Amino acid sequence: MNPVAASIIEKPTRRIFALAATVFGLDQLTKWLVLRSLATGDERVIIPGFFNLVHRDNTGAAWSLFTGNNTVLAIIALVALVALFYSRRHFSAHTRFGQIAFGLVFGGITGNLTDRLLHSRHAVVDFLYFYLQPRGGGELGFPAFNVADSAICTGVALIFLITWKNESARPPAETSAAK
Repeated sequence: MNPVAASIIEKPTRRIFALAATVFGLDQLTKWLVLRSLATGDERVIIPGFFNLVHRDNTGAAWSLFTGNNTVLAIIALVALVALFYSRRHFSAHTRFGQIAFGLVFGGITGNLTDRLLHSRHAVVDFLYFYLQPRGGGELGFPAFNVADSAICTGVALIFLITWKNESARPPAETSAAK
């Protein structure tokens, strides 16, 4: 059997795919609901002074960095998916936490990539907006985000924790001076 095909059907990869498909489905469902219920730029206050549902189109990356570079960001996402698939074993994708981490990242990347490639505006739909409104006025807000963004951030954080844990568990390398 082809090595790539064999790696796709093994149990850890199936678990990663199942979680990625769940994240992707939830991301696309929530974005579809936003697209049907809010016009671009609209907001609905859910918890006054703390949380709104919004509809913002983002042609950039996180915090709207690189706005207007949708094609470049789509290519980067595709390259990232391929690189992550082939490097998943190096980041403990064979452990449950590794599988969760990679499932979250794969699902998030594919969710946002779908927006970039298939939506009419070729933009990622962001809709979760958390903020604080001090009594003195103004608004301190976190940039709007979506389910895919949350999954990517959580998955990457888990990958860093797994890597850090694995590095700290290794015995220190012997130095040549100690011999």
